Amino acid sequence: MNPVGSDGYEHHPLLDTRVRDIASRGVGVLVAVTHELHSHGTIRIAHIRPASGVEWTTAADNIQAARL
Repeated sequence: MNPVGSDGYEHHPLLDTRVRDIASRGVGVLVAVTHELHSHGTIRIAHIRPASGVEWTTAADNIQAARL
């Protein structure tokens, strides 16, 4: 796991790069990875912004670098 700031944002190596969400097959820029606390533990959430500008989220384990 990557370092997490006091604000809950992870310093992910793919930040500000094009990624693919393997769950939805969508492609966009990874703008943040946040950590959300739930009763069963911490969940890592990836925030992705496509060219349309309408962001979506997915599990951080679902992202990979997008090929051009």
